[in-house]
Amino acid sequence: MITRRHALNLLSLLLFLGLAGCASWFEDDEPDPEVHLVKVEVVRAKLLEQKFLLHFRIDNPNDSDLTVRSLEYRIHLGDILLTEGEYDHWFTVGPKHSAYFKVPIRTNLWPKVRDLVKMLKKPDQPIPYRLEGVLETGLFIAHDVHLARNGVIIPADLIPEHTR
Repeated sequence: MITRRHALNLLSLLLFLGLAGCASWFEDDEPDPEVHLVKVEVVRAKLLEQKFLLHFRIDNPNDSDLTVRSLEYRIHLGDILLTEGEYDHWFTVGPKHSAYFKVPIRTNLWPKVRDLVKMLKKPDQPIPYRLEGVLETGLFIAHDVHLARNGVIIPADLIPEHTR
């Protein structure tokens, strides 16, 4: 005869074994989406406030829709943190497709202007940049994709020929 204590122990064991398998229910072997910062557009630049539009592209390499919940980002130029923030708009990227989205940002580069001017003195010299962040995906259960992109920009490439 099963006593109440034995029944609780058995129930606890079954619950523990069942929950241990739950993690594997939601694992998938699909590759993570890729996020690229493709353009930075100046909207307005005043002395103490600058507004930009960050243009991102998300590539979905999978055979199913990708639901994007949010993007948390940090952008460094050299050792300077240019901006950080979060974009909380949901959208869907189709299978094997890319989607573009714009993130409006507002910043104050005045405290960093001296360091920025030093970097821009030689417009033909590359300046390293770094994009870090977390892309949150998933319709019902969130999946975090950690981002780390490094690259260089050459300021002279961004200046129109007539202003050099």
